[in-house]
Amino acid sequence: MHLAPDGRGDPARAQVSAATDLEQVERLRAAVRQDPRNAVAQRRLGHALRRLGLDEQAAEAEMAAIRATAFDPQMVAIAQALLENDLPAAEQGLRARLSQQPLDVAAIRMMAELAGRIGRFPDAENLLRRALELAPGFTAARGNLATVLYKQKRFAEAAEVLDEVLAADPANPANQNLKAAALSHTGDYHEALAIYAELLESFPEHAKLWMSRAHILKTVGQQEESVASYRRALAIQPGLGEVWWSLANLKTVRFDDADVAAMEQALEDDALSLEDRFHLHFALGKAYEERREAQASFHHYERGNALRSEELAYNPGETTTLVDATIAGFTPEFVAGLAGHGCPAPDPVFILGLPRAGSTLIEQILASHSQIEGTMELPDIPAMAMREADRAGAKWRHWPDALRNMEPGRLAELGEEFLERTRVQRKTDKPFYIDKLPNNWAYAGFIAAILPKAKIIDARRHPLDCCFSNFKQHFARGQGFSYSLDHIGRYYADYVRAMDHYDAAMPGRVLRVVHEELLDDPEGQVRRMLDYLGVPFEPDCLEFHRNTRAVRTASSEQVRRPINRDGVGQWEPYQAWLGPLLDALGDLPETYARRPQDTVAEKL
Repeated sequence: MHLAPDGRGDPARAQVSAATDLEQVERLRAAVRQDPRNAVAQRRLGHALRRLGLDEQAAEAEMAAIRATAFDPQMVAIAQALLENDLPAAEQGLRARLSQQPLDVAAIRMMAELAGRIGRFPDAENLLRRALELAPGFTAARGNLATVLYKQKRFAEAAEVLDEVLAADPANPANQNLKAAALSHTGDYHEALAIYAELLESFPEHAKLWMSRAHILKTVGQQEESVASYRRALAIQPGLGEVWWSLANLKTVRFDDADVAAMEQALEDDALSLEDRFHLHFALGKAYEERREAQASFHHYERGNALRSEELAYNPGETTTLVDATIAGFTPEFVAGLAGHGCPAPDPVFILGLPRAGSTLIEQILASHSQIEGTMELPDIPAMAMREADRAGAKWRHWPDALRNMEPGRLAELGEEFLERTRVQRKTDKPFYIDKLPNNWAYAGFIAAILPKAKIIDARRHPLDCCFSNFKQHFARGQGFSYSLDHIGRYYADYVRAMDHYDAAMPGRVLRVVHEELLDDPEGQVRRMLDYLGVPFEPDCLEFHRNTRAVRTASSEQVRRPINRDGVGQWEPYQAWLGPLLDALGDLPETYARRPQDTVAEKL
């Protein structure tokens, strides 16, 4: 029913309006019968039918309008520009189009695609939601929305949108694949595996489907079946570098001579993609390392890192500047002013530090306790901190600047937001849960401000073992610092500098766990961690390798074995080539394990 301006129903006005809409529908139907490619008439017909409540007919007209744009010369030119990745021309054309026809849903969707290509995902999301508001039956736009949500790491929301998409188009394999990927990030691994099984029945020769299935099998601990799926992918596509690296990354598969020859041969293909190429270099680095051929191994690690570093263009100065801003803004006086604010929930346990520092081992130990749930590396803290910095107009997205100007009540809101955002990752009713994102070291002060009762564990490993382990590792996303020995050393030094400052600014707030000390005295260090968390000792924490929980990180197979020292000293055969790393680290190989009280004493 139409409403009068004051919000009350006006039956007479509704009748007049409905009659007008009916007349308009008849005129527009006549127009589209005469010219089915009249997108404007089709679009107006859809709007009129929706006002009459004829949603199915409206959806048909709206989709006809979208299809009609495929014959419009202006839209064809814009589509061609997008196809050729001529984004300035596409943007110019789309702005002209939308200024003339602001309700052109096809053009709105194209503008969303353009925004997504340049990484402006929130803008793309808003545009797609507008397109769906105008044409709710536009399933392709809804699928695009799911992709944009996925790229923003909003995996649960992406999966919900994909449910709607698949209800309308259940046989679309691309959307099924995206849903499986989203579910793998929300911890719904068995549902994801079921989708991959269904897809592989239809596409048994699709190498990347076998690879995706293998990734999840690895995560849930089905290593033998995972290796078989990786090998099946290679039988279909022998040059698929990510699969070779995934096998190497299991840390338990040894490559034979035929494997090495196949990888070397694949690298000789000039048509090989950059992504396949650097993955193969990393895998060959591991293969020659197993053979104790350090020079050949380092050559491949160095080449893979160089290719990846060139692609990512990481700037180490930005990390240094962020740490400088943290030290300048997150003072003991500022910390004192935070007292009594923030969300008091004690649920989260943050394990942070550098990747490859033993954080997965700590997580596996703690997640073996009856009161602590392991989740995964959650992206929420960095996303929230950078968003608040953007809103505050902070230079270089520095969250300390945003915190300084934040209303005290906002801290509690942010803490509650984190709990809500991560709720989907919790699969049990255990009182505590772990967020094991290593990069959260750069946001430890933000965590302390919004969640003052949360626990923070700093996982620290000998810098040469830790940094070289990062250099050998290709990460699926992020960690741009890890592809240069100099950058890794500078990153480690900035991390230590930040954590030293936190020790001085908020003494006792962070528990440091040194990896080598955990290897030397497992029970003593486990008891120390559990005391810090305020939970009783349980023997299962020492039997962590028997825990069958899913583990997504590169250490997934290592933490399914008892504590061992296999990773200690792995940098030593490569010492001749590690000059840039040693220079960047300075005295940290001797001082990295110092205690918080030592740092505080130095600063006083």
